[in-house]
Amino acid sequence: MADKQSIVKAFFLNDDQQWEMLGKGHVSTLYVERLQGLCLLVRSELSGLEILESKINPDTPYQRRQGTLIVWSEAENHGMAISFPDAASCHEIWKDICQVQGKDPSTDITHDPLVESDEETLDDVADDVLELPNCELGKLDQIAHLVASVLISPMHKEKLALLVGNEDFIKKLLQLFHTCEDLQDTEGLQNLHDIVKGMLFLNQASLLEILFSDKYIMDVVGCLEYDPALAQPKRHREFLTQKVKFKEVIPIMDNALLQKIHQTYRVQYIQDILFPIPSIFEENFLSALTNFILLNKSAIVNMLQEDDKFLSTAFAQLRDKTTDDDTRRELLFFFKEFCAFSQTLVTGKRNALFKTLTQLGILPALKIVMNMNDLKIREAATDVFTYLVEYSPSRVREFIIEDHQSEDSILFINLVIEQIFCDTDPELGNAVHLMEVLRALLDPNNMMTASSHCEKSEFLHFFCMHCMNNFIEPLLSTTSAYIHDKDNIVGSDDNNKNCLSAVRFMRMMIGLRDECLNHYIIKGNFFEPVVNALLENGTRYNMLNSAIVELFDYVRMENITSLVAHIVEKFYATLKSIEYVQTFKGLKVKYEQEKQLQNQVTKNLCSVLYSQVFCRDSGVLEEEEERSINENIKEEAVEPPPESGFEIKRAKENEDKVDLPSQTSFGDFEFTSSHSADAADETSNPNRRRVICLVDYSDDEEEEEDETPPSKIPHLSP
Repeated sequence: MADKQSIVKAFFLNDDQQWEMLGKGHVSTLYVERLQGLCLLVRSELSGLEILESKINPDTPYQRRQGTLIVWSEAENHGMAISFPDAASCHEIWKDICQVQGKDPSTDITHDPLVESDEETLDDVADDVLELPNCELGKLDQIAHLVASVLISPMHKEKLALLVGNEDFIKKLLQLFHTCEDLQDTEGLQNLHDIVKGMLFLNQASLLEILFSDKYIMDVVGCLEYDPALAQPKRHREFLTQKVKFKEVIPIMDNALLQKIHQTYRVQYIQDILFPIPSIFEENFLSALTNFILLNKSAIVNMLQEDDKFLSTAFAQLRDKTTDDDTRRELLFFFKEFCAFSQTLVTGKRNALFKTLTQLGILPALKIVMNMNDLKIREAATDVFTYLVEYSPSRVREFIIEDHQSEDSILFINLVIEQIFCDTDPELGNAVHLMEVLRALLDPNNMMTASSHCEKSEFLHFFCMHCMNNFIEPLLSTTSAYIHDKDNIVGSDDNNKNCLSAVRFMRMMIGLRDECLNHYIIKGNFFEPVVNALLENGTRYNMLNSAIVELFDYVRMENITSLVAHIVEKFYATLKSIEYVQTFKGLKVKYEQEKQLQNQVTKNLCSVLYSQVFCRDSGVLEEEEERSINENIKEEAVEPPPESGFEIKRAKENEDKVDLPSQTSFGDFEFTSSHSADAADETSNPNRRRVICLVDYSDDEEEEEDETPPSKIPHLSP
């Protein structure tokens, strides 16, 4: 075997399971006669003495870690390690080890390890191996190998970022780039590509600040043109400097703002074009790059927001009827990108920005442009409207209601609905997008209830009164009596496209499980056009049929009792003939089950009330009986001798009481209470149990006013 001369560091694992350095020297693989096999040898750099001698045994587990470490265990708890300055020299020795053991050199482990070594400990072992070569033309390959070798070690990445993250090194490196281009040194240019790309993956914000500065960013883009994986280099600098045209709809006078915009575009280009689909490995190293772009976007939004003159001028041109379509389109594209950038702001600043935009009149401006014929203008306006709904749906609802009070006969929200049904995309992409926006506007969960008004009831009432008819119009049109033409019949693709959209929207509303919305659906009789569309569609098995059946089936499965009752009571007589699905019979079953449950609840309530009010506990009755007997005994002890007049008067009262029955009722039960023979016999038998009087007329006048006893108490509903 030829010597593999390379300066390395040799380590061993001591009894305390800590790595100690044996020394620094040259490594080689040589056949040793004494050991009768190929051995790893490390000789001191200074004295030439042997620091490490280890025979490569066929069964010894070897591991290659981080591209620059080879670790093995010669015996239990007796670990050895060699740390290499770069991945290339490590790979040369690793090939010899794999050849002895009959393994593929592409693997990083030959056998299961006997000693489990801590990754952080091994990082410490190789920590001081990172020695940055001089920035020279002949050392570019070493620098490229070093950068590639540290990417899997967070500690090494951080240390290398400190070594290369100074302007002197970057300046020299990019000067070599121009030298290599002048010399047409393809190998050097490809090494520079790997070095610069690896520096981006070091994920250090301070390093990116230097690389993306105006002084160096175009040279960085130039280095990234020479990807070794490509047959020919790309022309990214040519595209950025000659083909990209920066448009200023409103002139920007702030130079710092202009520089920030240019920098952000170029860095975004680096991320999107040079790393279009990063691998799982690469995604972990691009967070600093992504954060750099986000911070730049936030800075741009803040700088534009502080320039009141710029934004007010832009809105004035957008609302101006004399503005040409090209300028209006570019203004909308600007606001679309401006709103996209503003998503990087924190919540408080984003709310403040939205307040500024509403004060400047962005919503009235959108109403003007959404009514234009230019498709791209309408699409851009839709995107801006989407951002505004995401920012503050409450403020958008407030504007929609205020718009109703304006002189304009066309409501803003109805323009949005019109865009849904006028979508020319065969896939209905824009329509589905707008449906999601309206879903957010109609979501009760993000509606506030203030002391001054209830947004939920106010907006939903407004929408049902002034907008809902636009949604059900496709359903009504397909079920109208005047549609007879065979090219315009229910079930045709043209009609079903719109009619499906309306059913899907109604399905979304019902899916919110909000009883306030269900109340409006029932009150507005919105199921009638759905039922008519289903019947007119006949036996056609199409998307309209499936959507309508799924709508009713959802009501059945979720057992939305208010809607189940409404559908069965109003439409079951019509729908019961549909037997190819069990949906409608299932609705009837749910309805009957709920009705039986309500009846049972009512009976249970009556039983509970009866037991609590009329059937008093026997222990209580016995206690009252005993107390009554004691009171009668006391009365007899002090009662004066009976006189004939007194007895006659008492008898007369008892006779009157026999003729005055008292009656009351509750539900299906009636109770009668009277002082009859038992009461007349009370004086002779004071121990006799009294009958409890449930209706007590304490005043004759009250009895005359209400001569008819109350009828049955109505049933109570839970």
